[in-house]
Amino acid sequence: MEKDNTKKLDDATRVKVMSPGMLVAKRFFRNRLAIVGLIIIFVMFVFAFIGGEIIPYSESQTFYTTDILKKDYAGCVEITDFDYIMHEDAAIPSDLISKFILAITKKQTEFQTRDNSTIVLDEIAPDTYLISRKDGNSLTELSLASKFFFASSSEDISFDFDFCKQALLAIGNASDSFTADNKSFTLVPETHNSAMIKDSNGNDFAYVSNLIINCILPDVFITPAYRVTASNAIYNGLDTFDFTDTDGNTETFIISHKNDQYTIQRYQETRVISMFEQPSKTHPVGTDSHGMDLLARLMYGGRISLLIGFVVVFIELLLGVIIGGISGYFGGWVDTILMRVVDIIYCIPGIPLYMILGSIMDYYQVTPQIRIFALCIVLGLLGWVGIARIVRGQILSFREQEFMTAAEATGLSVRRRIFKHLIPNVVPQLVVYASMDIGSVILAESTLSFIGLGVKFPAASWGNIINAVNDSYVMTNYPFVWMPAGLLILLTVLAFNFIGDGLRDAFDPKMKR
Repeated sequence: MEKDNTKKLDDATRVKVMSPGMLVAKRFFRNRLAIVGLIIIFVMFVFAFIGGEIIPYSESQTFYTTDILKKDYAGCVEITDFDYIMHEDAAIPSDLISKFILAITKKQTEFQTRDNSTIVLDEIAPDTYLISRKDGNSLTELSLASKFFFASSSEDISFDFDFCKQALLAIGNASDSFTADNKSFTLVPETHNSAMIKDSNGNDFAYVSNLIINCILPDVFITPAYRVTASNAIYNGLDTFDFTDTDGNTETFIISHKNDQYTIQRYQETRVISMFEQPSKTHPVGTDSHGMDLLARLMYGGRISLLIGFVVVFIELLLGVIIGGISGYFGGWVDTILMRVVDIIYCIPGIPLYMILGSIMDYYQVTPQIRIFALCIVLGLLGWVGIARIVRGQILSFREQEFMTAAEATGLSVRRRIFKHLIPNVVPQLVVYASMDIGSVILAESTLSFIGLGVKFPAASWGNIINAVNDSYVMTNYPFVWMPAGLLILLTVLAFNFIGDGLRDAFDPKMKR
């Protein structure tokens, strides 16, 4: 009896045939470049989404450091115009000051005001005039016109007309003392007609000088002793001077002169932004121009760049498959109208449109999150036309084949014929196109962010991180600021291209060279 060598369907020794999907997967995983691309993409996702949760810094956290910087402390200007101290009880003519200046120019000692008052000028000190009204044989004091400035030793001290008059008279008469308001004061002459005024106890009370020194810092009061030291240094043409305060602390001050004005500076410990800090244990990739940790921004920026890539491609696939499927299946006037729409979309210039939208969003101060959403929508609406043409071309060839005739004969609806039978046959081409298009979208987003039209600071993306290359100084001296983001963009785009090539070869081995 002959042995039956035929094999049964349930025979364990039958030849196993791989499904088409398994064959595609097998061919894909044999492609080394495709595997390298998958590994890179996996690493990028781990870096962006998991790394961002592990790193202790946020994408917009600013770091500070302390440094010894030369900071402005005070400003000084020499008085060149007359300053007026009005008598408290005097009636001042409205044109007194203008007529006084005219009289000084003409070197007159008397002049008439608009109300027919006779004004008498008496020079009681250098560049100092006592202005009085002549009433018969008597004089009524109205004002002091002087190029001197009175600085008090305390914010609580103010000077009345009589004090200023007596002090200026003492300076003009080279006297070492005077009395005002029933109080005695001592005058200690300094350089250039300036003088320190001391009270009866020998304490500094006021300082008179033709230099006005005001502190730039808030809530800092400049004492007469400091004014004397600074004024003497300025009068003597010194570049620096030392001053010891009442607590015994000595500081060095620097004097700079420009346009008849003096700036007094000092070195002080200042809290500054940690800009362009070199890579260290604290900041492995360094910090950027805003003092933000670059590693954290690269991680959060990777989320944005990858998210935009996938969202835009999803929008492109959704629109392209629907429009291309309907156009290819129905043909005729439907195909003509839809293809003309595709042609119109192709003709829209992308960069000018992005610039217009960017300007509008800048005007309305749109938040970075909404800008990201708007960027995805615009990129998706402009990028679906290529997919639509691919789908249309494939469906035009598939719709005349026998399996579609059979589907139509069975009475299937148009929707099921398109999306259940035709579109699945286009999936291999769509997968390849989408995998490569993700890299293109990431490049587009990076380019737009690089030129300031995409994701805006403080939100991070790889594109606006690499924007630092706009500054040639940063590009040359701080390559760690822009090179990591550029490397990540390069690796990600290459990885998606490797995956796309691997899928193309896996779906159609004849395309492999």
